[in-house]
Amino acid sequence: MLNSNYKLTNKILKNLTDIAESKGAIEKAKLLPKHELRLKRQAIIRMSHSSTAIEGNVLNIRQVEDLYANKKIDAPNRDIYEVQNYLKALQYIEKFIESKKFITEKVLLKIHSLVTNKTLPVEQSGNFRKGPVFVVKRRLGFPDEIVYTGPKALKVPFLCNDLIEWIIKSKKEEINPVIVAGVVHLELAAIHPFTDGNGRTARALATLILYKRGYDFRHLFALEDYYNKDLQNYYKAINVGKNYEERKTDITEWLEYFVEGFREEIMNTKNQVTTLAFRKIDESIDSQIYLTDRQQNILDFIDQMGRIKVGDVVDILKCPQRTAQLELQKLKKLGMIKQVGKGPATSYVFK
Repeated sequence: MLNSNYKLTNKILKNLTDIAESKGAIEKAKLLPKHELRLKRQAIIRMSHSSTAIEGNVLNIRQVEDLYANKKIDAPNRDIYEVQNYLKALQYIEKFIESKKFITEKVLLKIHSLVTNKTLPVEQSGNFRKGPVFVVKRRLGFPDEIVYTGPKALKVPFLCNDLIEWIIKSKKEEINPVIVAGVVHLELAAIHPFTDGNGRTARALATLILYKRGYDFRHLFALEDYYNKDLQNYYKAINVGKNYEERKTDITEWLEYFVEGFREEIMNTKNQVTTLAFRKIDESIDSQIYLTDRQQNILDFIDQMGRIKVGDVVDILKCPQRTAQLELQKLKKLGMIKQVGKGPATSYVFK
C-alpha cells in the first residue's frame, strides 16, 4: 500500500485552519439562487480553462465560456475537444457524488476516458499505458531533455490499486480531505499511468475527492486557477525527481504548496460569497449601499477574470473612459474592490 511520507508543519496546519474557517463562512452565507448558480458556472468555466491551459491549451476563458454555453468557436479541434472533455468530466464528478458510490479503478479510468476523448486513440483513452512514458522538456535550439521517467507499465495497475486502497484507508483514519487530495494529485502525476492526460486526470480526481469528503465549498472554487497563474512554481512543486523509483519520499514541500494554494483560492471564494451575501442583506433592508446594473457587471467580470482594467469597463459598459473610471472609484469607496499596480498596469480586484 502507498506509504505517503509527510509532516504537518505549522504552515500547513495554519492554512488548514484558515480553510476550515472559510468553509464555515461559505456554507452559512445566504446567497440568492441566481448568484450561487452564476458563481458555480464561473467556477466550472475557470476549472476547465485553467486545467487545460496548464497542458498548453490555447483557448481563452471567453472561448471556454462559449463552449460551456454550447456555442461554436473558431479554434483548433484538439483544443476544443480538451475543454469540452474536461467540462464533461466535471459533470461526471457531479453525478458520481450524488450516487454515493466508492472511488475505484473503474472511476479513475472513466475520468481519463472523458478527459482524453477524441484526443487519444480509442485503445489508449480510459486504459492504462502499455509502454514507457517520459516527461520531456522542450528547449528551443537544443535537444529535448527527459526530466522524468514513469514506472514500468507492468507496475502501473498495481500502483494505482495501492493508491485507491490508500484513499479508502485515509477516510477511516480521518485524514484531512485537503491533504488526501494533495497526496493523490502528486502520486497520480508520479505514476503517470496514461500515455497522455495524466495532469488533467489527477486534478479532476483531486476535485472528486474534495467533493466526496464534504470539502466542496458549494462547488464555487477552482483550484486549477492557482496553478495556472504561476506554472513555474507548480511544476517546481510537483517535481518528484528523475524517475518513480528514486522519487522524493518526503512530500511535505509539495503539500505546503498545495494547501497554500487551496487556502488562497478558498479565501477568494469566501470574499466573493461574502460580497454577494452582504448585498442581499443590504437590499432586503433598503440599505444605502446599492449596486447598479453597471456596477454588478463590473463585479461579474472580476468574478470571472480575477481582475479588471479601465479598458475592460469601457468595453463592457460601452461608455467613455471617464465614466468607467468613476464607476470603479465608486466600487472602491464601497470597499468592494481595490486598486493594484500603477500607470498602464493599473487593475482592480476584489478587496
